[in-house]
Amino acid sequence: MKKIFFLFCFLFSLFLNGFTQDSTKAPKDSLSKFDSFNQKMEHLFKIIPVPIFSYSPEAGQIFGLAKFNLFTLNKKDTISNPTRLSEVFTFSTEGRINASVSTEMSFKENKYVVLSAVNYRVQPEYIFGIGNEINPDSLEQVQYSRFRFMLTGLRLIAKNLYAGPVFDLSNYFDIKPDSNSFLIRDNVTGLNGGFNFGVGIAVAYDSRDNRYNTTKGTYIISSLMGHPAALGSVYPFTKWDLDARKFFNPWLKHVIALQATTTYISGDAPFYDLAMLGGENKMRGYYLGALRDKVLVDAQVEYRLPVWNIFGLTGWLGTGRVANTYSGLNIDGFYLSYGVGLRIRVDTKHNTNMRFDFGFGPNNVQGVYINFAEAF
Repeated sequence: MKKIFFLFCFLFSLFLNGFTQDSTKAPKDSLSKFDSFNQKMEHLFKIIPVPIFSYSPEAGQIFGLAKFNLFTLNKKDTISNPTRLSEVFTFSTEGRINASVSTEMSFKENKYVVLSAVNYRVQPEYIFGIGNEINPDSLEQVQYSRFRFMLTGLRLIAKNLYAGPVFDLSNYFDIKPDSNSFLIRDNVTGLNGGFNFGVGIAVAYDSRDNRYNTTKGTYIISSLMGHPAALGSVYPFTKWDLDARKFFNPWLKHVIALQATTTYISGDAPFYDLAMLGGENKMRGYYLGALRDKVLVDAQVEYRLPVWNIFGLTGWLGTGRVANTYSGLNIDGFYLSYGVGLRIRVDTKHNTNMRFDFGFGPNNVQGVYINFAEAF
């Protein structure tokens, strides 16, 4: 795994960004210097982005900016959840580019919810192959360029129950695997890239008290999406996703969070659209996409502990694997993920954190992640 150094980002975030205490709890002149400083920095945090710096041998030096805001679309609507807007832009000395904008909008007293994301990326993916086996000597790098747009529109149809359409438009191009890659030897689907357009339906149940830092409630979302050739998709396939989460508040402000997910793909899916293990939210520590196949299952439990003022800690334990079919999910093939994280509150009004997660697994698996809001 590549070594990532986020020290600059951490220090900047710690001393320059949104650390605040709710000013309604005490008169201004009674605030400590720490709290007063945090209030000023939170205001600054809402205006300026956070600088990001990292390094890896493959990418070289990586520079970028990240921005996160929560706001109310209609001030007269005091019931709807706040709207989230996140932007990230990075570039590296080795030519990598990543630009992303994602949103979660709520309208008309939470009767409508719109989730969307747009991403442009020029960088390699790392892959051990198709399947659940890890052989360090088989790790390959696949260079590609990608544009992707995803949109989910949900409407309230019963208490806490939503349903609506989901769209996924992507175009992969300039795919350049290693000269002796298994992708070339086996003529794996997706080697030539191309356009795919997915359309389907999503159903969600949401009783969470806070979408970005939940302390109690349940969240379940499932989507079924087809990529038909009639809509221009180069690779026709169908994909089903299920994500179930449960949150408990056993005492004080401590939180126990549970999550289980699964993905099933049928048809001729390209290798870059297969179900992928790892990433910054699930199976943290494992590189997203190093393991991939048509079926994925994973689960994790996380304990969230408030420490002092704006600071908190988390610890988690997770497990997961991929397979070609559900019948191939042997219990001895599951991988382990565990780690700890630091939380720094950057938006007191909406109780939202910036997170620094350090994920690990057996055989020197490791990863460092910096993001806004909780992993799930």
